[in-house]
Amino acid sequence: MDQFVVGPGVPLTDVQWARIEPLLPDRTAKRGGRWRDHREVIDAIAFKFQTETQWVHLPEKYGNWRGVYNRLRMWAVDGTWERVFTALVAQADADEDVGWAVSGDSTIVRAHQHAAGARKKGPSAGEPDDHAVGRSRGGLTTKIHLAADGRCLPLAFHLTAGQAGDAPAFTEVMARLRVPRRRGRPRARPDVVLADKAYSFRAIRDHLRRRGIRVVIPVPADQRSHRLRRGSRGGRPPAFDRETYKQRNTVERCVNRLKQWRGIATRYEKSATIYLAGLHIAGIFLWSAR
Repeated sequence: MDQFVVGPGVPLTDVQWARIEPLLPDRTAKRGGRWRDHREVIDAIAFKFQTETQWVHLPEKYGNWRGVYNRLRMWAVDGTWERVFTALVAQADADEDVGWAVSGDSTIVRAHQHAAGARKKGPSAGEPDDHAVGRSRGGLTTKIHLAADGRCLPLAFHLTAGQAGDAPAFTEVMARLRVPRRRGRPRARPDVVLADKAYSFRAIRDHLRRRGIRVVIPVPADQRSHRLRRGSRGGRPPAFDRETYKQRNTVERCVNRLKQWRGIATRYEKSATIYLAGLHIAGIFLWSAR
C-alpha cells in the first residue's frame, strides 16, 4: 500500500468503484427524477480537489460544474461522505486490514485568500463560527487534526483554526474514531495510541487509561525536570516504549498521502464543511484502493 499514489486527475478504478457504489444513496431516490451518475460526479469532485482547478473550469466531460458542486455540498451537509468513509474503514476492519496501533497528530495548511470572506453570522449546522480559519505567523491557516492506523491510512479528522493547540482537539479526534462492526458496538478503542510531545498532558494520558488504551507519548524535558525538582512528590514518570514509538511516523506518512491532493495541501474552500468533505473523499479513495 505504500506504493499507492493519488495523482492529479486520477479517476476511480473499477475495483474502487465496486467497493464504493453499494454505499451510496439510490440514484432513483431523488425527488423529481434520477441522480446524475454517481461515479461521474465523484470523479469530477476528486479531479477538483486533486488539481485545484476552479469550479468554473472543470473539464466539459464532467458536465455542469454547478451540479457537481451541489452534490458535494449536499452530501457534505447530510453526512454522506463521512458515512461512506466510515463504512470503507469498517469493511477493512472486517477483513482484519486495519492496524490498531493508532497515531495522532496535526498538520497546518495554508488557507488561500479564496477561503476567506465566508459569512460570520448564522453558519449552518456543524459549521464552526470561525469556519476553522485563523491567523498565525503564516497568515490564514487551518489545522487538520487526525488519527491514522498502522498502515498509514486515515481513521478520523477534526478541523480547527490554524493557531489552535493540538492537545485540546485530541479528544475530539478520538470521539470520531468509531468503526462499526457486524455485531456489537462500534470499535472505538485502539490497541495503543502514539503521539508526540505536544500531547504529553495528564488529562490526555488519564483519558486513554480510563478507556483501557495503552499510551505511548514521550515526556518533554521541562516536564521531566519539574518532576525531578519535586523529588518524591513528583511521582513516577509515565511508562514509555521507545521501540513502539518508532511506528508513530505512520500518521506523518498518512498526511503526505492526503497532501498529494492540491486542494487538501492548500485550503481553497470557504466552508469548513466542504473542506472536511474533501478530506473524507481523499480518505475514500485511499481506503477503497487498499
